[in-house]
Amino acid sequence: MSKEEKELATEYSSSEETEPNEETEESQDDMARLYEESFRSVEEGTVVKGRVIQVRQDGIVVDVGYKSEGIIPIEEVQPQELAGIKPGDRIVAIDGQPTGSMTLMDAVKKSNSEVEGNLMDKSGMTFMVRGLGYIKGIKDLENIPVAAYNGTPVLVKDLGRVQMGVQTRRGLIDWDGKGEAVGGIIVMRYGENAMQVINRVKAKITQIQPGLPRGVKIVAAYDRSDLITRAVHTLKRALTEESIIVSLVVLVFLLHFPSALVIVLTLPIAVLISFITMKYMGVTSNIMSLGGIAIAIGVLVDAGVVMVENCYRHLSELDPEERKSRRLEVVIQSSRQVGRAIFFSLMIIVLAFVPVFLLTGQEGKLFHPLAFTKTFSMAGSSIIAITLVPVLMYYLLRGNMPPETKNPVSRFFVLLYSPVIRWALKYKKTVIFLNVLALALAIFLYGRLGHEFMPALDEGSLLFMPTTLPPVSMTDAKRLITVQDAIIKTEPEVESVLGKVGRADTATDPAPVSMFETIINLKPKSQWRPGITKQDIINDLSKKLEIPGVAEGWTQPIINRIQMLSTGVRTDIGVKIMGNNLNTLDMLAQQAQGILDKIPGAADLYAERVTGGEYLDIDVNREAAARYGLDVGDVQRIIESAIGGMRLTTTVEGRERFPVVVRYARDFRNNIDALRRIQVPVKDGQNTAYIPLAQVADIRVTTGPDMINSENGMLRSVVFLNVRGRDMGSFVQEAMAKLNSGLKLPPGYYIDWAGSWENQVHAAKTLRLLVPLGLFIVFILLYFTFHSAKEAAMVMLSVPFALVGGVYLVWALGYNISVAVWVGFIALYGVAVETGVVMVIYLHEALDKKLLAGPVTEKDIYDATYEGAVLRLRPKLMTVFVALMGLVPIMWSDGTGADVMKPIAAPMIGGMITSAIHVLIMTPVIFVLMKTRDLKKGRLKASEMKG
Repeated sequence: MSKEEKELATEYSSSEETEPNEETEESQDDMARLYEESFRSVEEGTVVKGRVIQVRQDGIVVDVGYKSEGIIPIEEVQPQELAGIKPGDRIVAIDGQPTGSMTLMDAVKKSNSEVEGNLMDKSGMTFMVRGLGYIKGIKDLENIPVAAYNGTPVLVKDLGRVQMGVQTRRGLIDWDGKGEAVGGIIVMRYGENAMQVINRVKAKITQIQPGLPRGVKIVAAYDRSDLITRAVHTLKRALTEESIIVSLVVLVFLLHFPSALVIVLTLPIAVLISFITMKYMGVTSNIMSLGGIAIAIGVLVDAGVVMVENCYRHLSELDPEERKSRRLEVVIQSSRQVGRAIFFSLMIIVLAFVPVFLLTGQEGKLFHPLAFTKTFSMAGSSIIAITLVPVLMYYLLRGNMPPETKNPVSRFFVLLYSPVIRWALKYKKTVIFLNVLALALAIFLYGRLGHEFMPALDEGSLLFMPTTLPPVSMTDAKRLITVQDAIIKTEPEVESVLGKVGRADTATDPAPVSMFETIINLKPKSQWRPGITKQDIINDLSKKLEIPGVAEGWTQPIINRIQMLSTGVRTDIGVKIMGNNLNTLDMLAQQAQGILDKIPGAADLYAERVTGGEYLDIDVNREAAARYGLDVGDVQRIIESAIGGMRLTTTVEGRERFPVVVRYARDFRNNIDALRRIQVPVKDGQNTAYIPLAQVADIRVTTGPDMINSENGMLRSVVFLNVRGRDMGSFVQEAMAKLNSGLKLPPGYYIDWAGSWENQVHAAKTLRLLVPLGLFIVFILLYFTFHSAKEAAMVMLSVPFALVGGVYLVWALGYNISVAVWVGFIALYGVAVETGVVMVIYLHEALDKKLLAGPVTEKDIYDATYEGAVLRLRPKLMTVFVALMGLVPIMWSDGTGADVMKPIAAPMIGGMITSAIHVLIMTPVIFVLMKTRDLKKGRLKASEMKG
């Protein structure tokens, strides 16, 4: 030690406030040497016995006065308590014991409480005695005494800095690429009406807006109400157009306004019954519920059409005087003639929809509202047909009633149909062959159709979900999201951009920092550049947003949430790889990504990085800790409190509550070297010494899982991807084949497919069971209608031939087979059966007249079939036309929701065309074959169709 160092050491020992130091120069040298040797192991900020000291660059300990520096000089510093300090460190000692972070935490805990002192009676009143000691703010925290010496307290503010802080950030929000904003998410309770909730939220925002600080305002970054309004408006407009078209079709065919009025009046009443039932069953107005009414509009008037047309025919055949006297009798007789069969045909339409009610999973949630409203309206129509319609016919079917033969519309269609049906009855085998050929072609085309779960609903907005590497910091994430949002905002069609990094402060959003979500609100299409589409916008933005290390993903806000909640996958398809080792899963996921990337149609590919997280591991050395009398828990408490920050208590500031956390200042924990010097208290008898954390723990950087996902008791990695430019079914089939041949899975590992494909597979399995069930129900109802299994089977033949037209039109429009298309087919075969029922009713009516008149010949059967088919052409054409034209407005609609309803309407429109052709041509042919056979075997008799 140099002479100057010895002098400074002597100055240090003589500046005590105790008795003068009598040590010799040699003892002073020994003390200085001990100080110097002990500088290697005590952490910065440790409170030790003696005084506040400062270690200068020359390594010499000097006194720092209390008055000038705000620190308390106390007693002699013990050499063993100075190990590890470095130049610039300040250390305080109190009462002979070091006061570190644990002592500070105890002091904070004890200084925030309230106690009760029971009750005290005084002056006739009872007083509740309270001992108040709550911390009410930063000032109270700063003035908490940690210890005292000779009446002088050492406060928290003497040992550290007290300030308001935040928890470790795991998310942020950016607005339009301009920087951070504060955001909130409104979560609706299950079963609530979305529109009502949104309106209440808007009302509350308007109410609190005046109370916000100047310059602060609440802006809706994403609002579903506009989508809801547009979707409902699209369906309302379609309903209005359908009602007008149906009314015009009825009027054109009858050319008798009172008769048309009877039919038209049933339409709003049936719809009103549906809305009333919706209200009491809690079914809201949405795309699907209104769509159920939309696809049923044309069918709702079928019963009225047949009832009114039949009654009109009977009345028009009477002279005016007889018509007046026999009006009630004719109305009752005509109603009884077709009422039972019509009621059963409507019940067939209702019960044919049973498979839709039995759908489960995501498809069940989507289509149950549609099934309910369609059933409600059809049930209302059935009740009206047998109750109100006969009453209206009695009062309104009056005046001039020209017979059907004088109706120009009827004559026109009869002229077209007569030669066709005569040719068909003459060349029955040829007709059957042509029908079978059409059916075979439909089966061939069906096999070439693509498959998907549901057609995409255009929500009018986009969700950009890029993913970067797991260890990304909040600083870099903020930079990335700001740059991305600013680029997106430059697109002319973009209205606003809301970017989110990581998770919101809610358990419903467990997103890592590496996951971004950017909601892109688009302007109305009227403001878009001419000829541009939504896909063009995505393609343009994808080119602008190509950033190394960032994997893109494009979807829409609502469908994304549905997919994540129902399948756990945020894209159309998720390839799940299940196994037991994260490193192996990570390797397999990246191999699978390489294979899938080569398949046409794959887009937005991203293999989940399950092992990309960075860790700073502090591994406690149990043997080293034991030498100091420490266990693992002792060391871990230091790590938890000094680095992570331990929540000690909660302040009570009126109605506000804030947690109080104690931890080392950032300078003492912001790098590995600082962490190595963190003090761990060691008991040495009655005294406490401090050793650095590095002496009892190994500190190292490692890699590991950023987030661990498990499913069915196994670890899981996922390859996310969307499908564009082809159907999902063919893509998955090709992808399965490529992965099975190109991806070698170790024993115990397997692949599972999730996302929309998971829903599609589930829906397909369900429909394979439910569609035959629906057909069986229809057959049973037909049997009870005709009391004959053969005639029920004859009517059932209209179902496959109805599917022919549906397949043709779906193929021509380029639609994929989806749950929506199958719902359209299910609705179709109910309508097709109804048309067949009407035809068979009139064929039997014509044949029964001849049977009642006497014995019949084979020619009589031909004549009766021709008469029943041709002379009763008008009601059959009316039922087909009103059902067909009632769906046309859906096909020309282009508003929100139309892209979901069109695949439902398409098979119904195509199917009703071929069903009508089959019923008008094929059914009479089969009827002739059946009745001729019965005549030859002596089993021909009148039907049991009369009331």
